[in-house]
Amino acid sequence: MRYRYPALLLLVTVVWGLTFPVLKVATGQLSGVEITTLRFLIAAACMGPMVRGVPLPTWRDGLILGALGLASLVAQAYGLQFISANRSAFLTSLNVLMVPLIGWAVGARPGWMVFCAAVLACVGVGLMSFDVQGDFWADLATLAAALTYAAYTILMSARAKNHAPAQLAAAQISCMAVLGACWMLADSGAARVLSLPGLLDAEVWWGLLYLGAVASAATFFLQALAQSHVSAAQAAVIYAMEPVFAAAFGWWYIGEQMTPLALLGGALVIAAVILSQRAESATP
Repeated sequence: MRYRYPALLLLVTVVWGLTFPVLKVATGQLSGVEITTLRFLIAAACMGPMVRGVPLPTWRDGLILGALGLASLVAQAYGLQFISANRSAFLTSLNVLMVPLIGWAVGARPGWMVFCAAVLACVGVGLMSFDVQGDFWADLATLAAALTYAAYTILMSARAKNHAPAQLAAAQISCMAVLGACWMLADSGAARVLSLPGLLDAEVWWGLLYLGAVASAATFFLQALAQSHVSAAQAAVIYAMEPVFAAAFGWWYIGEQMTPLALLGGALVIAAVILSQRAESATP
């Protein structure tokens, strides 16, 4: 039973792994802001029935979490315009190391095994993308996305236990949809926004539906449910599985290749996840 909630977070990483090649395809026709906004408008439509009756404190935390999540995803989508899905997954997964370090800086005391697992995971995802060429500004944006998502992970673990999971997910997604729509109008202009339905092909529309309904609405609910029972440091290391699934789906969906070094990195990430579980179960 104790593995139920970590297993839910692992399922979330499987879903997220597929988002990288899907996002990579979408960046051929849309900007990062446009992808993220359309994604959360679709997600908000899916979560619509759950919005009714959401209390004010949940809206407050949903707004804060939503703003952090939106900024992280826009920065990640921007970076994917210029770097591979594998490299993006590696850089994003650096939040694995950022979470316990940020927690330590503000007074938390995660066990030494969690730090070891975080370092091992970062070595693993580093090997997975060691031989891939990058782009300075895209890398910087993706690192900013990782830092922002580390802050999101810490805040989610602290606040999730205070709210009903479905209500917190609905509040976050609704806030992200509204904030994103304002950002998209300011960034793209009304004429561009009105022309979008006619510009996108079927593959991108199906990708956006996946991103909105599955990778946003469903996973936000699962995160809110599971992270009320899982520490931020443990959740972050579980999320390190994301580049493993991203690499697998990238090979299957858009033909990105994995070298033997990358396969070794994936094995190290899996070892880090197992180590994090041992660390959590050993905590009194």
